[in-house]
Amino acid sequence: MSVLLTGGAGYIGSHTAVSMIEAGEKVVVADNLSNASYESLRRVQELTGAEIPFYQLDLRDERAMNGMFERENIESVIHFAGLKAVGESVEKPLLYYRNNLDSTLTLLEVMERYGVRNIVFSSSATVYLDGNAPFSENSPLGCACPYGWTKFMIEQILRDAAATGKLSAVLLRYFNPVGAHPSGRIGEDPSGVPANLMPYISQTASGKREKLTVFGNDYPTRDGTGERDYLHVCDLAEGHVAALRYCREHPGAEVFNLGRGQGVTVLELIEAWNRANAMTIPYVIGSRRDGDIAVSYAIADKAKALLGWEARRSVEDMCRDAWNWQKQNPNGYEL
Repeated sequence: MSVLLTGGAGYIGSHTAVSMIEAGEKVVVADNLSNASYESLRRVQELTGAEIPFYQLDLRDERAMNGMFERENIESVIHFAGLKAVGESVEKPLLYYRNNLDSTLTLLEVMERYGVRNIVFSSSATVYLDGNAPFSENSPLGCACPYGWTKFMIEQILRDAAATGKLSAVLLRYFNPVGAHPSGRIGEDPSGVPANLMPYISQTASGKREKLTVFGNDYPTRDGTGERDYLHVCDLAEGHVAALRYCREHPGAEVFNLGRGQGVTVLELIEAWNRANAMTIPYVIGSRRDGDIAVSYAIADKAKALLGWEARRSVEDMCRDAWNWQKQNPNGYEL
């Protein structure tokens, strides 16, 4: 029996593949490679010694999905696939709704057809209503961007599907995954200008970019810059192992925050990077970015109580591992 990772060649998917294999799971990956590289999976296989069946397909292609489910003995799904840039979703909302919702609906229909009952969903802290941090799973919901609304809507779809008794779903609301595998062999490799802070810092540190732009310094935070809950991607990957175990044992739908439970501002993250890597990152202050909120960090007590999971790695660990990845791979997965 295998665990299907949709979007499994991406940043979080590739790290989760490592953790799943280390936990004794067999993994199958489906990815259209629109924002990922097959090289990441080649390196996962190198790190783990496991063979990973790979299908390059679009989840909205029902015929291709049926073919994969016919060939592979899939028992559970971890659903990462989807467009994910906050700013781009504000500019192209229809693209985000069409892609993220249609792909999920097709996946769920195919799962039902083949009797696959377990799904762990890659949701997001963007579903929480601004101004209510720290966020528990019971905090008011409300999104500041179309990307967040797609996560919100998919959560509801999964709850409704689970209410039929035919599906067990765990919804994982990530906060801000950063860092890389300590080997430096896999990490975050964004296309074009990074939409997220840590790869922007990494590329500035390497000289690929002249300076970092900090989007706004007039937020109601300690230093005026946005405050986020940064989480090492390896901690996040281990959270999926715990979530899948819970999913298999508990019918219905359950939601968990995955975060460190500590807010870190943009300037504090830059300072942590400088300490961890003995350098000084040049930056300038720019205007606020559409779709960003002021403060977002987790209350992650529920994951500790029910999943037995908590983040173990520090902000400095995240910065050190991110720089190790960037140094070894200045052009990402480009060979």
